[in-house]
Amino acid sequence: MSEPSTSELTRVDPTFEVGLRPTRFDDYVGQRNVTERLQLMVEAAKGREDVLDHVLLSGPPGLGKTTLAYILGEQMEVNVRTTSGPAVDKAGDLAGLLTGLEKGDILFIDEIHRIPRAVEEYLYSAMEDYVIDILIDQGPNARSVRLNLPRFTLVGATTRMGLLTAPFRSRFGMNNRLDYYPHEDLCTIVKRSARILNVEINDAGALEIASRSRGTPRIANNLLRWVRDFAQVRAGGSIDKQVADDALKMLEIDRYGLDELDLRYLETLIHKFQGGPVGLSNLSVSIGEESGTLEEVVEPYLIQEGLIKRTPQGRVAFPLAYERLGLPAGTASSSPDLFSES
Repeated sequence: MSEPSTSELTRVDPTFEVGLRPTRFDDYVGQRNVTERLQLMVEAAKGREDVLDHVLLSGPPGLGKTTLAYILGEQMEVNVRTTSGPAVDKAGDLAGLLTGLEKGDILFIDEIHRIPRAVEEYLYSAMEDYVIDILIDQGPNARSVRLNLPRFTLVGATTRMGLLTAPFRSRFGMNNRLDYYPHEDLCTIVKRSARILNVEINDAGALEIASRSRGTPRIANNLLRWVRDFAQVRAGGSIDKQVADDALKMLEIDRYGLDELDLRYLETLIHKFQGGPVGLSNLSVSIGEESGTLEEVVEPYLIQEGLIKRTPQGRVAFPLAYERLGLPAGTASSSPDLFSES
């Protein structure tokens, strides 16, 4: 039987995720500035017996944006209705969602930057005036129907803040960016999840998982699930540093959180292209992966870790990348790559 790949482990298992999500601010670990602001908003709104202002949450996937939306609903004691940007592709879909809300309810739209522009504009009046004007029919028979909406809260989550238009962003009362988690916070999350899953784990084992989780709670929880299975079959069910290390080695995840694709990227950049600069298209062909996968999945973590940089001439490896591969520090090629691109 083949072993699960890292990509399989980082996909969301809805049952697993929901079971481990905190439902109160007190149980939410990390993002202290964000949670403090949101707690204050909730307390103020409840004190006025008012509706919570619209909230925009941005940041890389897996950092807790959906969890925060549900915590807001729990703390405000209202219902949370969830959808995603691609699912709202017509004005009628949006009208159906909004008219089904009750006063104070939260509409959570994940990947909100993927809402079509034409539909997005309908949200402007909905967010500001709590009305929506729907155009019925076309041509000479076209007429506009105004629907009054209950006062609601829109919570939007996006991994691509730059794709939101300025008029849309400005209609959110609060804009919060979630950042990657330090190892200490991830360690706390792993230990909390282990308690929920009834898994025995010591501090060293939790830290080993946390340090390889790329600063992302979702990945930490998914790796914990894999290590739990490994420990159950091969280590008597208890997780320590050695058990975690053996389990993650089986997934080809090194002690810095780099997986097989990350290492292949670095090896290709250094060995085939002398550390760069090299264009993304050349790297994509050499590695055998789509350029979009490299740009959106692989490179952000490598840049965050200080292993590579993007330049107008192409990608370049930093000395730390050589160190991670156990190679002497090299220098980028000084000769231009005629086929390089940014």
